[in-house]
Parts: sequence; structure tokens; C-alpha cells
Amino acid sequence: MESGENWKKIIPYINAENETEQSVLRKAQEYEQNGADELFLYNYTVDSTEQEEFLHTVRKAAKQIELPIMIGCLVKRFEDIKKALYTGAYQVVTPYSKLENLAVLKEGAKRFGKEKIVVELDASNGDRDKMEPLPVCELSRELAENGAGMLLIKHLTVTEKTREKLKNTKMPVIIRDSLLRNDMETLLSMENVAGVATDYYEKKDIFKIKRLMKESGIAVDTLESTVNFESLKKNADGLVPVIVQDYKNSDVLMLAYMNEEAYNRTMRTGKMTYYSRSREKLWIKGEESGHFQYVKSLSVDCDSDTLLARVIQIGAACHTGNRTCFYRELFRKNCEETNIAKVLEGVFETILDRKANPKEGSYTSYLFDKGIDKILKKCGEEATEIVIAAKNPDAEEVKYEIADFLYHLMVLMAECGLDWKEIAKELVHRQ
Repeated sequence: MESGENWKKIIPYINAENETEQSVLRKAQEYEQNGADELFLYNYTVDSTEQEEFLHTVRKAAKQIELPIMIGCLVKRFEDIKKALYTGAYQVVTPYSKLENLAVLKEGAKRFGKEKIVVELDASNGDRDKMEPLPVCELSRELAENGAGMLLIKHLTVTEKTREKLKNTKMPVIIRDSLLRNDMETLLSMENVAGVATDYYEKKDIFKIKRLMKESGIAVDTLESTVNFESLKKNADGLVPVIVQDYKNSDVLMLAYMNEEAYNRTMRTGKMTYYSRSREKLWIKGEESGHFQYVKSLSVDCDSDTLLARVIQIGAACHTGNRTCFYRELFRKNCEETNIAKVLEGVFETILDRKANPKEGSYTSYLFDKGIDKILKKCGEEATEIVIAAKNPDAEEVKYEIADFLYHLMVLMAECGLDWKEIAKELVHRQ
């Protein structure tokens, strides 16, 4: 597959002001499955209750999908930026016409980084009939000096003058367009344009659009293998085995086989497609059950005779209804799990169970019963114990105190409705 930092992005947008939460989440998932690079969810309401409902919807979307989310909302104060980014969104977009004080952008950039701050400009000055571009170069300079890291421009008519202005902006630009006036190739080909936000591709195959863009010489994130199927070593039936793994937790889900057509179709659609030896035909995983697999990466082993697919698994991988086909354990030798992700997830699952099903005599249940103040007090005490232990030469004591702190931290996470996936996403955004 391709990799790189300079891909031009296709970013579907959803105006949440006109959608129910269920509709927003459904569309977000469909866009992800159809090949979108990011999502732009916005609601510029001034009503505080509606704004809180919107933030709640974005939080849900950030938990359910893997795409980076740009969140569009009104920004009056630093707190608005903080609340927007705390939903799990990686960038906050706010309209320039509603900004009352540019200092709030600078404060947001200082806390979260300039790359998190996006300002939306209306190239028609709010009048669709005029369509006269704003003095983008001058504005971009002012906004860059005050903390903005990117522009999002809507209602843009592409002219040579426009191209020159965008070329000289002081930051990357996202064009928001319905694609009724301009076409995707024209917009993505412009210098300094990092991507296009549009609602044109609802229920459309975005992978197909990307392939067309790539054929036009535009750098986009397509599913394209660095190895042709012909170069792989096939078995006697002309097939290559594929080990399928959950990309989030590394669980091995199943083993299947591909022929050349299945391999190429997987690359074209992003949906794992296999060759059924029993039925002697292609099958898209999930075409009957709805339990699709969306490919995240594809690797080949050292002998070029086995593939490893890391996927987003919808529902169960096994026809029995089990998450993985490898659910029957034949034997287990005494061993301790030392994979840190699995250990933390296992402990956290136990903590969640104690919260949902209190158990008499359980210390965890006791903490939940006492409430947030008791949990916070214990977190503070354990953090202090780490500091004290670290001043001593014995690392064993520090190890014990860190483990104790992590346990209480997970109790706090459970009390606040957080999980490790959300923490991991936040850490990734800070890299």
C-alpha cells in the first residue's frame, strides 16, 4: 500500500444541524467504509443545548469510527476549543465571520498546537451571487500570526487569480465544495490545497474516485500493493493463504484464501474478498451476514507464500457467531500474559464488570460505591507514592507504585466513561 505525508484528502462533510444523531453516525460509518480519508462534522449553532448535543454526537462518532474527525463549531472562548477537541476530534474548525477575538485562536494553538486550529473562510463573503474571492493571502498571514494552522475555504470559484492566491497562502488549505461548480480533479490539483471537503460522495465508492485521481497524477491514499499477485507463491490450486488479524487488538480472526481476482478486488474496494474452495467462487466477507472486513494493511511473509491482512472487523469473523474462528482452546501451558495492551484491557474489563455488577468484599466495588471524590483521593495518593518511591534507589518499589497508580487510574477512567481506545487515540494525535 502507499504511504506518505503529502496525500491529497477527500473529506466528506456532514451538517449535523440538519441530521439526527443516528443519521450522523450511520453516514460517518458509511463514509469510512467507502474510502474517505477524514470526516468534517459541523454545527454552527448558537444554542448551548444543541451545541452540547452536537459535541456528544461527535464523541460517539470518534469512538465508533477510525477516521480522523474535523469538528466545526462556533468559538467564542478558549473553553470552546478545549471542549471541541476533547470529543476526540483532531482539529477544530470555526468560521472567520463569527470570530470576535483572534486571541482565542492563539490561546488554543499554544495549548494544543497550530495544526489543531482551522479557520473557515467564505469566498463569496456570504453572497453566492458575487463569488468574489476574499483577500486570502492577507487573511492567511493575519490568521497564521494568531494561531491558525489551516484554512477551510467554501464557495470558491476556481480562476487563475484564485490559483495564485491559494499558492501564496501561508498555510495548507481545505476546499469545501459541493462539486456542482468545480470538479474534484481541478480542486485537488491546485497547489497548497491539502484536500476537498464535500457531501457529493454520500453512498458512493470513494476508492473508485481516488483511483481516477491517481490516474490523473494526483497523490491520493489508494489501496495499491507494492507486490503483484503473480510474484506470490501459490499452492497447487493457485491460491495464497491469508491470515486475518484484528488491527486494533491483534487477535487472529480467521484463515482464508485468495486467487488473483480476489486479491485485486480487495485492493479496489477495501473490502476483504476471498476465494471459496468449497463453493469454487469469489466471496466478499460479510456479503450475507453484514460482518464485513475492511482492510487496513496487507503484508507478505518472507517466503512470499502467505499474506497477513490486518482489518476492521464488523461483528463476528466466524460463521458460528464467535468473534474469532480460533475460539476452541486445545491446551494451555501455564504462562503469564505480558502484552501490556492485553494486560491493561483485561484489568480494565474486570473493573468495568465490578462497576456494572458490584461484588461484596471487592475493593473496586467499594471505590465505585464511595464515588468520584474517593477515587480522586486515591489517585492523588498513589501519584504521590510514585514520586516518593522514585527518590529511592530500589526500582522494585517504583514498579509496585506505578502498577497501583495505573489500577486506580483505570477505576477513574471507568467512572468517567473513558476507555483505553480513547486514550490511545489522544496519544496518537500528539505524536
